Amino acid sequence: MSDRVYNVLFLCTGNSARSILAEAIMNHVGKGHFRAFSAGSSPKGDVHPLTLEALRTAGIATDGLRSKAWDEFATPDAPKMDFVFTVCDNAAGEACPVWPGQPMTAHWGIEDPAAIKGTPFQQQAAFDSALRFMRNRITAFMSLPLASIDRMTLPSKLAGIGAMEGSTNRSEGAA
Repeated sequence: MSDRVYNVLFLCTGNSARSILAEAIMNHVGKGHFRAFSAGSSPKGDVHPLTLEALRTAGIATDGLRSKAWDEFATPDAPKMDFVFTVCDNAAGEACPVWPGQPMTAHWGIEDPAAIKGTPFQQQAAFDSALRFMRNRITAFMSLPLASIDRMTLPSKLAGIGAMEGSTNRSEGAA
């Protein structure tokens, strides 16, 4: 892998669970080759407590995680993104800002663990599953030869990662 650091933005509507999980996981396993951020179109303002619990249980740092608007990343002085991934179906259907630098985009939707009703055990299990599905996507993404893959092939690879186990995109035959 090259010495280049790729900036990755994960988007969700509320920026309290799935996108926060993705940001923390990628920064944890990215080993300095990836710098992840997250944001939401209508941020809740707080990170869901079970998001933080799932990350801590997995041994992933939670320092500095916060719910924020995607407008922070659409300004001229914001970090230039190489990749922008939506992780919830609502954010995928919204009109996103124009991202400086024309990053590659894909939809990696998974079910919202914060929407699960039930016992505390069932709720925590939903967050643990979301973390596992997101970690699997990020691991697959980081294994791509980004320095050498052509821009015509990359979108299909990113879409394939989005269709992995746990995908909310039923149209591609994902589980």
